[in-house]
Amino acid sequence: MGGSAVVVGGGIGGLAAAIGLRLIGWEVTVTERVPVLADVGAGISLHANGIRALDVLGVGEAVRAAARPQYTGGTRVPGGGWLARMDGTTLERELGTPIVGIPRAVLHHLLRAALPSECLVVGAEVTSVDRSDPNRVRLLLGDAALEADLLVAADGVGSRLRAQLFPQHPGPAYSGSTVLRAITERPVEVDNDFELTWGRGAEFGHIAFADGRAEWHAVLNSPPGVRHADSLAAMRRRFGDWHDPIPELLGATRSDAVLHHDIHELVTPLPSFTAGRIVLLGDAAHAMTPNLGQGACQALEDAAVLAAALATEPTVESALARYDTERRPRSQSVARAARQAGRMGQQLTHPLAVAVRNTALRLAPSRATVHTILRHAGWTPPGLG
Repeated sequence: MGGSAVVVGGGIGGLAAAIGLRLIGWEVTVTERVPVLADVGAGISLHANGIRALDVLGVGEAVRAAARPQYTGGTRVPGGGWLARMDGTTLERELGTPIVGIPRAVLHHLLRAALPSECLVVGAEVTSVDRSDPNRVRLLLGDAALEADLLVAADGVGSRLRAQLFPQHPGPAYSGSTVLRAITERPVEVDNDFELTWGRGAEFGHIAFADGRAEWHAVLNSPPGVRHADSLAAMRRRFGDWHDPIPELLGATRSDAVLHHDIHELVTPLPSFTAGRIVLLGDAAHAMTPNLGQGACQALEDAAVLAAALATEPTVESALARYDTERRPRSQSVARAARQAGRMGQQLTHPLAVAVRNTALRLAPSRATVHTILRHAGWTPPGLG
């Protein structure tokens, strides 16, 4: 079964979906509303499930070659003591691949490189969608129009297409946390590939990259919309007395490199990921907090499952029904787990609750951390037929 598809959104999920659809013989157009692809973003960790999805899509090796495996690290307290350590070697043995760290810009570039340049239409914002024909979808992009057998809505947490399809849904909700992040301007010396440090209502973490630079992020409990005149200076005041290498990471960062976003999620689950010939994918379907590092991995899973369903099911309708059946329970379960991880991790503020959590983590067997990662990363993608 082949056909034509329009993917709305040129992020990780949208590009991955386009790659998968082209692999199974579909004609694909990706529309992105921004006129210039600046590849805004800091870094990302990809777990085994995301890497396996990339393997199915044919770009896993390229991503591995550009990424840095995460073998060492774990979770600490501001003074530097360890709460839990990550055993990356065991994870690799259990799952066949380690967690890897990669700049988002590099990942975006590798995904785009797997598509013909003419597939991507930038500066094109969808203004309306006509679903009157049950077998076709018609989109208006300003004065232009596109028709396709399938529309993939990968337009992010604030998805306008989701709002049109499910007008009674409350949409994304503020999580209570805001995140500031950046990539260092120069290589830095770090002892571990990946670290999280939990304070009261605050988290600081880093991901080391293959070129010696590192991404850092700071997550803070905060009212929405709070911004700083100098974000980097604010982070130095907040985290400057935390353990090494946090001061060095901040010192290796340019002030204009710091990104600041409030974290929104779909607390109310969607009743379906499909509506006629439209399918929701990635954050448009299941935006989650970043506490498990699974947001992009779930979008990559979506792309692999969608391609597999369309490759092996007899009709588009049965393929989309299978996609919804496979993806909605799993991704919504991961989103709930991520929310709970945030509440028990970075968002905790009461001193007694923090002390109890820290003691429990210190006393937990080392296998517990591995088991937590395996529970979400131990996913095997379907074949493309």
